[in-house]
Amino acid sequence: MSGIEVLFYKKANGQVPIKDFLDELVARDRDKCLARLKWLKDRGHEIGPPVSKFLRDGIYELRVTGANRAYRMLYFFFGRQVVVLTHGLIKKTQKVPPREIDKAVQSRREFEKDARGHTFRWEP
Repeated sequence: MSGIEVLFYKKANGQVPIKDFLDELVARDRDKCLARLKWLKDRGHEIGPPVSKFLRDGIYELRVTGANRAYRMLYFFFGRQVVVLTHGLIKKTQKVPPREIDKAVQSRREFEKDARGHTFRWEP
């Protein structure tokens, strides 16, 4: 499958959490995350474990292993052709903390109410 559009969620204050997360990574790990995002763009709904996993409430995690760290980027599908990345985290426990999933669910709700106002266009 191709033609998936990857967007970043933008808060009402203009902050883009996933962009901030990526900007804070060391170059090598950021490149790995960006490569995984391109993979998501190319494959969309076809991605499954171990690269991506459904968490709950329409939220998925995109998994990336960096230099001695496990990164997770949370996302949801908006229709069939759009993926929206909410935020990223460094995984420190066996499971993604429920508060992180809750944060992504809230971002999804806000996006669904006003997609245009909460969109940051990502260019690979």
